[in-house]
Amino acid sequence: MGMIKAAMGDALLTSMWVFSMPFLRIFTVKIATFLGVQSIPLAALFITTILVTCKVFTFSVIGEALGGASFNPTASLTFFAAGLKKNASLLSMAVRFPAQAAAGVAGVRATLQVLPLEIKKTLKGPSLKVDLHTGAIAEGVLTFGLSMALLLILFRGPKNMLIKLWFMAVATVGLVTLGGKYTGPSMNPANAFGFLLAPAPPPSKEKKA
Repeated sequence: MGMIKAAMGDALLTSMWVFSMPFLRIFTVKIATFLGVQSIPLAALFITTILVTCKVFTFSVIGEALGGASFNPTASLTFFAAGLKKNASLLSMAVRFPAQAAAGVAGVRATLQVLPLEIKKTLKGPSLKVDLHTGAIAEGVLTFGLSMALLLILFRGPKNMLIKLWFMAVATVGLVTLGGKYTGPSMNPANAFGFLLAPAPPPSKEKKA
């Protein structure tokens, strides 16, 4: 019963996380345009980092309220391997991962239902932009880098939780940016799986002259 409850918590949190992912880009563009810094790439990255920090903080609070729910299978496996999840087991991981993957699909499908068509056409999830072997190596290196960064920040980072979250956001945004030319914003299997199985946005209708 405990595993099922944990899997349900993971599924709920993951679907919410994946659902909200496209809004990071939307809010970044809106804020950058409002501030008049839309032509400065570093300004956009800074805004995104702040938004990611706020988002991770919010979801961390929700995750704790759900009994330690997680929205990223990579982070779950990293913390399990590091011995930070005392009540977890390989069996519980095997139950929770499919729940997170299914929730990723649900999150993407829900997003496509609420976004306007002009934004749907620009919505892109993780996708292979290089050959298979290069993409696999890049994804492995980036995911390993993210896992190491999370552990270093947790064990060796500052004691202030908000600063820790800020460092995590900087590491995540930086690695996502580096991986943009390889696999896009991945390093979260639930997010990648969700976009993989999501229906393609409807084609735009061009008016005939």
